[in-house]
Parts: sequence; C-alpha cells; structure tokens
Amino acid sequence: MKLTDVQARILGALIEKEIATPENYPLSLNALRNACNQSSSREPVLSLDEDEVRQGLHVLEDMGLADSSQDGRVPKYEHRVRDRLQLRRDETAAICLLLLRGPQTPGELRTRSERMFRFDDPAQVVSTLQRLASRTEEEHPEGALVVQLARQPGSREARWAHLLGGPVDVGAVVSRGGSEESRGRSALAEEVEELRREVRELKERLDRLEGIG
Repeated sequence: MKLTDVQARILGALIEKEIATPENYPLSLNALRNACNQSSSREPVLSLDEDEVRQGLHVLEDMGLADSSQDGRVPKYEHRVRDRLQLRRDETAAICLLLLRGPQTPGELRTRSERMFRFDDPAQVVSTLQRLASRTEEEHPEGALVVQLARQPGSREARWAHLLGGPVDVGAVVSRGGSEESRGRSALAEEVEELRREVRELKERLDRLEGIG
C-alpha cells in the first residue's frame, strides 16, 4: 500500500467528515472535493479538481479503502479504513490527522483530535501511536502504520508520520512550521478558523430550518 498525496488527502477527508459531520456523510464528489481543498486544518492546502478526486477514489476503491453508493442520481463516497486496516477509534483519529496535516507531535494531535476522539493526555496519544507503530506483518499485512521522526532542534516533542504513503526517512523530514512556538501559534489560528467555519455552517442550517418553518 502506497498512497499518493492526493489519495491520502481524499482518505483523510472522508474519515474526518464521517466522524465530524455524520449528517452529511457519505459525501458527493463535489462535497469531497471541497473537503479536500479546505483552507483550514489542511497542510498543505491543495486545489484539486473533480477529475483528480475521481481518479484518487478509483485507486482507493481498488485498495478496499473506499466505496461508493448511489443516492438518487448522485454517487456518494465513504471510506472503509477501519475494516480494511482494523483500526480502533483512537487509532482512526490519529491516522486521519496525519493524512490531512502531515507529521505532528502528540500534543498537536491531541489538540486537533477533539472533534474525532478525546484523548485524556499526551501520554494516551503516544500509547496509540506506539500501538500503530508496533503492528507486525504477521498480524496485519500492512505492518506498521506510523513512525516516530527524529526530534528537531528546539522542539520538546518528536513528531510522528503515517506510513500509508510508503517508507519515511525519519531523519530527513523537515517541519514546514518552523519552531515549536510558531507551530503552536499557527495551530491556534487554524483552530479559531475551524470554529468560525462551524459557526457559519450552523447559521446556514438555522436559516434553512427557519425557511422551512
């Protein structure tokens, strides 16, 4: 199993929306494209067209990681990652965030996972990651799903990366976010933007309900 960046983004977006907005799941092709191209909670921000998303979905379906169904005349898409990879809820949340945002520390994963799974403390995140990293091919054909990277200068925590895109050079991956302090500020700004987006969505739903009434 070796996902491209586009396929990883599609899979991560499907997992996120299934957990965070189940009322809008499974996703249409257009909704999935919008989820992949979100400007918040994504690193890097992408601009995929429908053909790119459709092609990525076909590969994920061949791998058994995604499936489609017909809702009226509109195809809807959903992931099969929990069954395919035999993941628990905490493991699914961790994999989802790593697919969407790249290498992260346990602290970052804990903060960003609130809507998908509530970790009690960073130690619980580490325990989840270690479990994913210690999977053997005898038990699971895919083997380990994450790896711990070398700790960078000035950082208190080592980051972790997923292995669904193939092997990772644990000493060569360079953070896009700079220092730990700057990454923390960036993460806070992203969380605020995500909350604003949720408020806008709630207002739109209330407006629609008032219109029906």
